Amino acid sequence: MTPPSNTVLHNLATQLRIDSVRSTTEAGSGHPTTCLSAAEILAVLFFDELRFDPKDPQHPEADRFVLSKGHAAPILYAAWAAAGAFPREDVLQLRKITSDLEGHPTPRLPFVDVATGSLGQGLAAGVGIALNARRIASDYRTYVLLGDGETAEGSVWEAAQVAAFHQLDNLCAITDVNAFGQSRATQWVHDLEAFAARYRAFGWHTITVDGHDVAALRAAFAESRGMSGRPTMIVAGTLKGKGVALFEDKDSWHGKPLNGAQADAAIAELEAQYVPTSDPDPVIAKPELRRAEGALPDFVAQMPVPDYTLGDLVATREAYGTALASLGALDPRIVALDADVKNSTFSDRFEKVFPERFYQTFIAEQAMIGAAMGLASRGAIAFPSSFACFLERGADFIRMAGISGLNIKLCGSHAGVSIGEDGPSQMALEDLAMARAVPNCTVLYPSDAVCAERLVAVAAATHGPVYIRSSRPKTPVIYGPDEQFPVGGSKVVRHSANDVATVVGAGVTLFEALKAHDLLAKDGIAIRVLDAYSIQPIDVAGLVAAGKATGGRIFTVEDHYSQGGLGDAVSEAVWDQGFRVQRLAVRETPRSGPSDELLERYGISAMAIVRAVKG
Repeated sequence: MTPPSNTVLHNLATQLRIDSVRSTTEAGSGHPTTCLSAAEILAVLFFDELRFDPKDPQHPEADRFVLSKGHAAPILYAAWAAAGAFPREDVLQLRKITSDLEGHPTPRLPFVDVATGSLGQGLAAGVGIALNARRIASDYRTYVLLGDGETAEGSVWEAAQVAAFHQLDNLCAITDVNAFGQSRATQWVHDLEAFAARYRAFGWHTITVDGHDVAALRAAFAESRGMSGRPTMIVAGTLKGKGVALFEDKDSWHGKPLNGAQADAAIAELEAQYVPTSDPDPVIAKPELRRAEGALPDFVAQMPVPDYTLGDLVATREAYGTALASLGALDPRIVALDADVKNSTFSDRFEKVFPERFYQTFIAEQAMIGAAMGLASRGAIAFPSSFACFLERGADFIRMAGISGLNIKLCGSHAGVSIGEDGPSQMALEDLAMARAVPNCTVLYPSDAVCAERLVAVAAATHGPVYIRSSRPKTPVIYGPDEQFPVGGSKVVRHSANDVATVVGAGVTLFEALKAHDLLAKDGIAIRVLDAYSIQPIDVAGLVAAGKATGGRIFTVEDHYSQGGLGDAVSEAVWDQGFRVQRLAVRETPRSGPSDELLERYGISAMAIVRAVKG
């Protein structure tokens, strides 16, 4: 196959510019100038460098491209249209409510792996996509286009160090150094060496080029393909708004489309830049091999039966690690990621059995979650785990994983005041609210080891993002090995015909509710105790039935702040039933101290439940 000529690639870059202007003007919004700076980069990538099939964008062996500077979406769409994925005129559907060509790319489009536009995330996703190539022993390469402005994000450098540590020579990133951000010139303007020096310091191979020189870009990509043991960063100097005199290399044009007359003039100016040629059109190289990993197993049915005895004291974080290792034996798509806490989350149990599918990011939670997103986008089922409070650092990544609908299964351990003496900086008391706010995110909160093991399998079988909250303290096993825990369910663990109230707990507070049940029984007061192990979706029918059976009195007790957690979930579930829901939760910044004392001090202990029920 004969490579396209430089003239053909130049003309394709011009076409991409024209379509970016046309689509943003038609939409009346968008970012044409940031598209125009990247035109040659996209032209060379799509029509000379990448191996892919425009009619089969999810081909498992195809090279991958992540547009980290997601506001340049119009030129991404223009490139896919030019490649033949859809008719060129369809780019005029940009930003319409009836179109999947959204203002920033999302996986509603089959050629988008991860949603981008929240800047600083694309490189971490690219790390995960590159790691997945290793997982499946594929030679596909991963390319990421970053803007120079987003390089200020710390998550970029987290991803850079992870990529270097894992020696991802199948990863090539490009920084479009067009020198202007949204409100002003960027940090290093057109100083390409400032970018290159930083990436070299992080262990990357770096190349600086004129980003509008087609021949130089082709040579840079060829050099990156020959690199061994290091990822490559191509630092490309460009001009924002290249090719249109009205806004080329000028400030204050970010996110401003041209009006009709301006667009007509700009298109005429760009059309004049076509170079007449009889050279043949480019032929996109397609992957030669197609392999499929097959259907997923029934994780819930095939997981080993939990091996515990009633009354055993086991922390749910430990049961998580046991289950993760068992799950890994069922399918090679199960992968685990860690941020240097594997011996506390017990994910090291997976590492000991499947070290080739265990990815260390060190203390870089954003990079860990971003890499999990990239892995999941290519078919892996990714389990990143850390302390729950540290996962909150990656809240924006979790939000974008929700938008992408990716199969990442986060486990946050050491949550709540029950961790004890470590103090408030370590006590995730906001994590349930964070996870519940993500659309289509399943939120699970096991109380004992059997429930924890079962919910790990349930998480793997559940499509989309899942958050599992595990606990530090050891809790007694209360469920038999054959108990099942479907998403959206709950368990009534104490009940009688004389129950005067329902107490809903989850995790450690379920055991406080059970203690309260026994204390109240001594005074002749019967309560129903419900384990809300599935917080999102929550068991509406089960809660309504319990409320009706107990006179409409429901108490929730949670090791979490009052906002956004279990109490809010229960209240939303039964709001139209006329029930009274009283929420016991942590309502002030806690202190360090023994776990039992903290539960009492902050009103979520067994005695606090007794006082509330009697009150």
